[in-house]
Amino acid sequence: MTRAVDPITRSVVEHRLSSIVTEMGEAMLRTSYSQILNSSRDFSIGITDVQGRLVAQADHIPVHVGALPWATKAVEERFKDVVPGDVILMNDPYHGGSHLPDLTAFVPVFDGERRLFWTIVRAHQSDIGGSTYGAYNPDARDIWTEGLRVPPVRLYEAGKLRDDLLDLLALNTRIGHDFRGDLAAMVGAARLGERRMAKLFAEFSGETVVDAVEGLFDAAETRSRAIISTWKDGVFEGEAFLDDDGHGRENIRIAARVTKRGSDIEIDLSDSDPQSSSFVNSSHANMQSACVMAIAYLLDPDIPKNAGAFRPVTVKAREGTIVWAEPGRPVTMCTSHPSDEIVEAIVKALAGSCPDRAMAGWGRRFRIALQGEDPRTGRGFIWHMFHARPGGGASPGGDGWSSAGEWHTVGGLKFGSVEFAEVRFPLHFRRHEFLPDSGGEGQFRGGLGAALDLVVETEKPALANTAGDGVRYGACGMLGGRDAPPHRYRLLSQGAEPRDLKTKETNIPVQPGDMFEVRSGGGGGWGPREKRDPAARERDLVEGFVTVKGDR
Repeated sequence: MTRAVDPITRSVVEHRLSSIVTEMGEAMLRTSYSQILNSSRDFSIGITDVQGRLVAQADHIPVHVGALPWATKAVEERFKDVVPGDVILMNDPYHGGSHLPDLTAFVPVFDGERRLFWTIVRAHQSDIGGSTYGAYNPDARDIWTEGLRVPPVRLYEAGKLRDDLLDLLALNTRIGHDFRGDLAAMVGAARLGERRMAKLFAEFSGETVVDAVEGLFDAAETRSRAIISTWKDGVFEGEAFLDDDGHGRENIRIAARVTKRGSDIEIDLSDSDPQSSSFVNSSHANMQSACVMAIAYLLDPDIPKNAGAFRPVTVKAREGTIVWAEPGRPVTMCTSHPSDEIVEAIVKALAGSCPDRAMAGWGRRFRIALQGEDPRTGRGFIWHMFHARPGGGASPGGDGWSSAGEWHTVGGLKFGSVEFAEVRFPLHFRRHEFLPDSGGEGQFRGGLGAALDLVVETEKPALANTAGDGVRYGACGMLGGRDAPPHRYRLLSQGAEPRDLKTKETNIPVQPGDMFEVRSGGGGGWGPREKRDPAARERDLVEGFVTVKGDR
């Protein structure tokens, strides 16, 4: 039974929790080894209670955080005898995880002998083993070829590191040095959160913090329901499509039927297409995360995105579909696709219920991973392209953010310093800038994508693989806005015809001096283009966001 906590104490606890997850994130950023973490920031921080309810999160990657409650529940089911000093590690999509590259570290938080919370760090690894470097394997037909599966395991037992387990994990990745460093950073950041929580308990008592958290849940629920209750009641439908699965299957449909009654929302994804033999399937936790992401984007930004905010939402889906694969299926692409398409289908549906809140589509993910040898050091490297981000969707509030990313990240992933990347890897960024005419037209224009010309400065041949979507379907327009143009990626080799890159390829030969010509799509437009302010049109021309004739 919980006690009511006065509003001032509750507010102080709320802000302290927010500061704790923020500080954990800063620690992770400053101590991790891999560029995918310390430059592109592909990690997230959260605190959950022992019931698996999300208490607080930092501003990082939404698709990570939305899945943490399911991971916590898997940990709670596996371990009944957790003690101070334990660290639990997991990544398996069929044990509450999203996809294999997202390794998650849990540190229990005790008040005396009573365990109350978990401090959590989820971080995308540069490599997690499997048959393809860099974790994404378009050729995978099952999860075992995607990488190392880690169900909930104890990495530390009462403060003592299990060296044998760490050796096993690191030995199964291609860059064990970075893996060890990144894992140490994850554990350090989670333990920092544990220490800050202990200090919070010392000031207010653990019981008061628990009661304050219950009040925060209730307050967030009240605010969410107050907003949702103003939306139009009814049954609304939306759909989105994946380009393909890389194995010859095209136009894969994600279907959302959303029922809104009063202050309750039911999302039904049961009519989505059957699962694939490819890595574009979604795990259950990832699908649940995509659903709450979509609702989060329609609520006020200052509502704490904790478990209470999502109490009005229930999700229905059918196992064996593209949004919820059966155990053993490959799922590594799922945090991007079909996550983005799940969000798109839900937002399209709810545009009929809350048109003043429904934003246009964000660009789709299309990544390149490059493996080679750095001639300056003689060491092998794996580089993940986080540059040339697509554009964000326009909204009733204005134009979309340029080169901000995708639905599942909404700006949380960064492309990092060009100069820093050139120092760390044998690469030369010949061009990296906004791409004119890449945003969807509308009353409000979609954010621009990017133009990148990237020269590979190895002395030996390298290999690349791609993973993503969006060369057929650009970011969707909303409520009369136009879709953005799709991506266009090419590999230019001396003495050869330009090679169009598919979104799902492995073992692409890259010769020294080859150049990747990347043209990423922008965000979708919102509202009819005829309603755009003439002054905004003129400003777009003057600033080079659009051209008279267009260059795509």
